[in-house]
Amino acid sequence: MLFGATGYTGRLTAEALAAAGGRPVLAGRDRTRLETLARRLGGLPVAEADTARPGSVRALVGAGDVLVSTVGPFLTRGEPAVRAAVEAGAAYLDSTGEPPFLRRVVEEFGPRAEGRCGLVPGFGYDFVPGNLAGALALAEAPAASRVTVGYFATGRGGFSSGTRASGAGLLLEPGFAWRDGRLRRERTARRVRSFRIGGRDRLAVSYAGSEHYALPRLAPGLREVEVYLGWFGNRSRAVQAFSAAGAPLARFPASGRWPERPPARCPAGPARAPTRRPGGPAAPWSSPWPPTTTARSWPGPTCRAPTPIPSPPASWPGAPPAPPPPAWREPAPSARSTPSASRRCGPAPPAAAWNGPTPEPRPAPTGPGTPG
Repeated sequence: MLFGATGYTGRLTAEALAAAGGRPVLAGRDRTRLETLARRLGGLPVAEADTARPGSVRALVGAGDVLVSTVGPFLTRGEPAVRAAVEAGAAYLDSTGEPPFLRRVVEEFGPRAEGRCGLVPGFGYDFVPGNLAGALALAEAPAASRVTVGYFATGRGGFSSGTRASGAGLLLEPGFAWRDGRLRRERTARRVRSFRIGGRDRLAVSYAGSEHYALPRLAPGLREVEVYLGWFGNRSRAVQAFSAAGAPLARFPASGRWPERPPARCPAGPARAPTRRPGGPAAPWSSPWPPTTTARSWPGPTCRAPTPIPSPPASWPGAPPAPPPPAWREPAPSARSTPSASRRCGPAPPAAAWNGPTPEPRPAPTGPGTPG
């Protein structure tokens, strides 16, 4: 079962499986695109499922099946697939490169899957080559205390839409690293080092790969595991600086994730005006953003009288005496606006604070037709 088959990574995976003689079931949320891909690959079976409907994902697999998930960003869309695999007892593989999701699969879902199925997150360009290379190096030097892995792309290429959607936010997410013989919390790009590639030096930033989990199991005496990504080249120092500047924000729960669908522009106020019940106060406005983003609900506008600027304490040397606070002054009525309780901002002023003009009494109407 290939879930996310019509995405960039999923399409490449489907083509590779078909070329090797496999006949996977292509699963995703767009049946039209699934059927188009299935016909091109020789009439493969299709199944419709969506992470917004976890039950549809659970229905994809049963005991003994193999579920390959390429649905990203995994931090926001990956859980239904791994949960379905664990509940069904199906083997699970994914293409994630997101450290927070990787750690969650290992530490949260790993114990649940023990004795039921195997979970292999990060089974792609990152982090299969590094795990294989590290294991081969440790087989040659079992007494080694440190392993360093670097990922570099020497050809032309780019990032998939899923990678772009999750990449910037990952610099604000907490990472991890195997340091001093145990797993420690460490931000992404905390370290920068140079590798000699093709006769020249290339920079790379530190990253939380699955090697930090896998390699210490092969060599219990391993003290350090270092994983570096060379994606950014000469911009690696800038990425390190951005990560350092954003690290304090990751300590706040509301700042740990970037919005999945940011608005086209930042409005100056709410997206819709507060509604007012007849004779009552304005109803509070609630934010349309999901609760996992950095946006927060706004209780609505409030109107208050101007707050006077406080004067220095009288005990300061040479400080002038503090002026009395200004009295509340109601705006004079006009032809277009009449003061009323329903149009006034804030509580009504006390009677003693009224300094406006006193309206003259109007004479009683006289003449024919006047009621007695």
